Amino acid sequence: MAAVQAASLDLKRVTPVPATEPIPTMDFFRPRVLSQPVLNPSGTHIAAVITDGEDKHDLLVYGLADRMIETVGGSADKDIYSVHWLNDSRLMFNLSSRKLYGIGLLAADVGDLSSAYPLLQYAAASLVSIPLKNRLQPLVWRRRDVEIDKDHGVSVINSGITTGKIVDLQSGGNTWSAAMDARDNNAKHIIDTFPLPPSKGVTYHYGTDKAGELAYCYTSDKGNRTMFRLVDKQWVKCPVDLEQIDIVGAGNEPGQLCVLGPRQEGKPRALQLMDAATGKLGDVVLQDQTYDFNGGLYRNPATGDVLGAIFNRNIPQVFWFNEEYQALQKILDGMFPGLVVRIIDSDTKHKIFLVATRSAKQPAIYSWVDLEQRKSGLFKNSAPWIDPTRMQEMKMIKFKTRDGRRLDAYLTFPASASKENPPPLVVLAHGGPWARDTWGFNGEVQFLASHGYAVMQPNYRGSTGYCGMFPEEDEWNFIKMHNDVTDATKALIASGLVDKNRVGIMGGSFGGYLAISGVAHEPELYRCAVTEAGVFDWALHVQSKKYDQYDNSSFGRLMKKLGDPKKDAEKFAAMSPINFVDKIRVPVFVAGGKEDQTVEIQQSKRLVSALNKYNVPYEKLFIGGEAHGMAYLKDQVELYDRIITFLDKNLMPKK
Repeated sequence: MAAVQAASLDLKRVTPVPATEPIPTMDFFRPRVLSQPVLNPSGTHIAAVITDGEDKHDLLVYGLADRMIETVGGSADKDIYSVHWLNDSRLMFNLSSRKLYGIGLLAADVGDLSSAYPLLQYAAASLVSIPLKNRLQPLVWRRRDVEIDKDHGVSVINSGITTGKIVDLQSGGNTWSAAMDARDNNAKHIIDTFPLPPSKGVTYHYGTDKAGELAYCYTSDKGNRTMFRLVDKQWVKCPVDLEQIDIVGAGNEPGQLCVLGPRQEGKPRALQLMDAATGKLGDVVLQDQTYDFNGGLYRNPATGDVLGAIFNRNIPQVFWFNEEYQALQKILDGMFPGLVVRIIDSDTKHKIFLVATRSAKQPAIYSWVDLEQRKSGLFKNSAPWIDPTRMQEMKMIKFKTRDGRRLDAYLTFPASASKENPPPLVVLAHGGPWARDTWGFNGEVQFLASHGYAVMQPNYRGSTGYCGMFPEEDEWNFIKMHNDVTDATKALIASGLVDKNRVGIMGGSFGGYLAISGVAHEPELYRCAVTEAGVFDWALHVQSKKYDQYDNSSFGRLMKKLGDPKKDAEKFAAMSPINFVDKIRVPVFVAGGKEDQTVEIQQSKRLVSALNKYNVPYEKLFIGGEAHGMAYLKDQVELYDRIITFLDKNLMPKK
């Protein structure tokens, strides 16, 4: 099936199919034409990641004045990602192989992109920041260095040394051929390296001050998180309880942080200020009446000062602390009526802006706005093959949990739905669990709706924005999360808006766990389940993380929050649906990537064995070369074609 489908992918078409034709599966899942657009400091050029062919990701630079376009890409299975401007003419970006492995950090100049040169090779390098005072010396975290095979901490990289250029990036260049070359080249660019934090644990994050200078480090030892601040190039432990405080980013004053404050009974968690040296909390900056703050900060590109906060409540929100930006937002909202409008970047003088507009029926469209010239123009529609008039609106509903809380779920109906013709329902549970569903375009949801299914996306305790509603221990109570999804499903069925006899449940990662928990514990509620890359045996999952506990904080965190499977065997058995497969009475579809390092494929294989043992009908799709979630379009198309066939077969009207 995969080979037949791959041959039929019409990737040259960038317009919607005629309204008389069904929308192809691939249109809902195609990589965006363009993503991650960023302006250079003076606002003369936009850089972005673009899609070339089926799944290839290249670099594009566009001149706003001359409209000149320059592109470059890696060879074969190599992709460019994470693009940043070092200055007005020089860019830095990462190169990956097979969508699984980071193989280098490169720099290139506008006008000569094909002569990109490596800054770091085979070092699992990730950008920490580009300091505002010295943009050509970015701070890079060498998580896994080729020479010492361990975390090397943060280094200052000199991006001005252009020796060792790759003559032809498209062919890969022999610069990438040997580890010895990598060590030699890395040494040329590393100016200075900061000390590692004085912790026996694993470093999981670094933070900076508002100007992009290294300032903070976060470690985890046996699940206990510690924060350090940098004082005279030495790490000093901060008296901050990271179980109660979540760091959002630097504040405007030295040593000041914006944080998600501690839980207060009856109040959502607020965005407020904190002194990093003392841990003392300051003024509340922003507090919603219903939702915890869950978002990020928008900064002045010239100074790093916080100008606004972008976050989610029932729909995406932005709050500007700056009056000029408040006025600008009103102008932009008027320019793009009916759409969510977000400023995503600007030049340092606040004259040229990059704006994204979107809705539940429209993927992101990027435009530029020149305030000085009072002009604006379309930069790129990220998914021009999507016809918004054929997409379905997304609505929000409230449901009550069994302990009396009110949570949100997003509901999308197919065009054919009516009171007289209630549609079948797919309950689509999100992963994480510390993530959330939001209002906006969702290709998976629109795909299901196009095939006649209503789709409900329930948020549950643990979903970001809702944690403050519940006791702290509920943030790791997976059984209660399952109960929330069950309560949402039953509430929607009781409304009469969907066919109560045709309900399925579906999800990936933690959502895949919830899908199997649903059919195991609610055998009369669902008629089938779809799970991708799910966890079904939590004891096995904790054990699988033990082997890299010195490089990854997951094992210690799971042990601290969930407990020791050997000591809490009864608890782990109760929350692991692998132990309740004998209760499943409906068909199950199991999918996963064979190279998954987040949730080992062994979880899905064990589920299949248990389904076999108890004669539960199932289908499976395990794909080589894929990790946690399907990265290749051909594999996504095969997966969702198989899923829709499975749903159609098992959610047919009862006679």
